[in-house]
Amino acid sequence: MKIFTSKQIHELDTFTIEHEPVSSIDLMERAATALTLAITKRWSQTTPITVFAGPGNNGGDALAVARMLAEKRYSVTVYLFNIKNTLSKDCQTNKTRLQDSKHVKSFMEVRDEFDPPLLTEETLVIDGLFGSGLNKPLGGGFASLVSYINASGSTVVSIDLPSGLMAEDNTYNVNSSIIRADITLTLQMKKLCMYFADCQQFLGDIEVLDINLSEDWIKSTPSPFTVIERNNVVSLIKKRNDFAHKGTMGHALIIAGSYGMAGAAVLATKACLRSGVGKVTAHIPDRNYDIMQISVPEAIVHIDKDEYCFSEPMDTEHYNAVAIGPGIGQRDTTAVTLMSQIRRTSRLMVLDADALNILGYRRAWLQQLPPGLVLTPHPKEFDRLDGSDNNSDYGRFAKAREMAQRLQAYILLKGHYSLLCQPDGSVIFNTTGNSGMATAGSGDVLTGIIVGLMARGYSQAEATVLGMYLHGLAGDIAATDKGCESLIATDIIDALPKAFLSLM
Repeated sequence: MKIFTSKQIHELDTFTIEHEPVSSIDLMERAATALTLAITKRWSQTTPITVFAGPGNNGGDALAVARMLAEKRYSVTVYLFNIKNTLSKDCQTNKTRLQDSKHVKSFMEVRDEFDPPLLTEETLVIDGLFGSGLNKPLGGGFASLVSYINASGSTVVSIDLPSGLMAEDNTYNVNSSIIRADITLTLQMKKLCMYFADCQQFLGDIEVLDINLSEDWIKSTPSPFTVIERNNVVSLIKKRNDFAHKGTMGHALIIAGSYGMAGAAVLATKACLRSGVGKVTAHIPDRNYDIMQISVPEAIVHIDKDEYCFSEPMDTEHYNAVAIGPGIGQRDTTAVTLMSQIRRTSRLMVLDADALNILGYRRAWLQQLPPGLVLTPHPKEFDRLDGSDNNSDYGRFAKAREMAQRLQAYILLKGHYSLLCQPDGSVIFNTTGNSGMATAGSGDVLTGIIVGLMARGYSQAEATVLGMYLHGLAGDIAATDKGCESLIATDIIDALPKAFLSLM
C-alpha cells in the first residue's frame, strides 16, 4: 500500500474530480456522508455535539457533517471561523446549505470576537478547523482555541487530521497548538505522520474512511513510501524443496555475546534456526561456551581466542550470511576486530546492537563500510550513527533515508512502525508488532531472523521486509497468549513457527 504526501493527495482529489467525473462539492458531500456514518455508529442522538469549522475545505467537510447530523436529529452547535473573510468555494456552499437547514440548533460565524462555548465531558467536539493542507504551526486565536478544546475534557473527533498537525513533517511544530483527538477519521488513506510515534499523542484511534477516490490514479502514481501488506509478504516466501537437506538450506554465522551477555547470542542463534536456515554457527568467547551448548544444542559453536570478547576476525568463505553485534560489547579490541571482520567479509551481512554502537562512537568509520550492509538500529543507536539529537521521528526518518542512500545500505529503523530505508531512497513501513515487544532481546531476535533468511537465499531487501513482518507477527501471536505485559523475547521465537504457518 502506498503512502502519499499531502500534495499528492490534493492531486488525487483533483484527478478524481476531473476523471470520475464528480464536482468538488459532491465529492465533499461523499466524504461528509462517510464521516457522519462513522460518528452515528459511535454516538447516539442524546450526545450534544459542538462543531468547530475552519475556512478551508476541512471546514467545509465539518459544516456538511454538522448539517447531516442535525438532519438525523442530533443536537448540533456550529462555529465557523472566518477571520479573514476568505472561505473556500465549497466551504461557502456548505455554509449556505447549513443556514438553509431547519434542524441545526445554533450556528455562529466568527469574524473577530469569540466567546468560547461551555464544553463538558458529555460534549462531542468535531474538529474541522484545519486539515492536511496546513504547512505551519497554529498561532494566535486558533492556538488558544486548540488549548481550550484540549483542556475541556470533551471527546474530540478530528476530520482527516487533528487541527495543527501537519501531514508529514512536524519537527518544528508546537505541541500545545495541536488538537489531541480521541478519534481521527482520516479520508481514503493514512497520512505519513500517522506512522511516527511522536504524533500518536494527537491522533487517538485512527479510522480510515474510503471515499472512492480514483483507483486508477492510486495504482499508476509512484510513491517512495509504502506499507507492507500480507499479500506482499506471502509472495516473498520461498517454497522448500522436498529433497532439501541442511547443506542446501544455507549456513549463517552469528558473532555475538561478550562475557555476561551470552543471552544475546543465544536469542539471535535460536531465532536464526527458527527462520528456516540449514545450519547456524555462533562465534562466542570461551566463557559463554557451556551456556550456548546447553541452550542451543542445534547450533555449531566457534570459540574466540579471548575468554571474554570478540577479538579475532573469522574466515567467512563457508557461510552464506553473517550477523555481527548482539552483546559483543564495545572494547577497543572488539572495535578494531569488528572493522577487520567487515573488511574481509564478502557475504551478506547484518550489523546490529554493539556493532552499531561502535560505529556510532567512531563515525568516521562509516565511510569505510562496503555497500549492501543491513543495519538494524533502534532510535538511539541511529542517533549515535547520525551524530545528532533528532527533534522528531520525521527528522530521524529523513536522516535514515539519506544515510541509506549515501552508504548504499539497508537501514531498518526499529519502532512500533519499523521502517526500512533502502539504497534507492524508497522506504517500507511495517505494521505488525505490539508494545509487548519493547523488551530486552527483541532486537537480537530480529537480527537472527534476518541473517537466517539471507543465508536461506533471500536478498537483503527480501530478508529485511520478510524479517520485520515475521518478527512483528510472531510478537502479535505471542501477545494473544501471553499478553503484552508479560511478553519476553523467547516468546517471540516460540511463536515464529505459527507466524510462518499463518503465511503459508
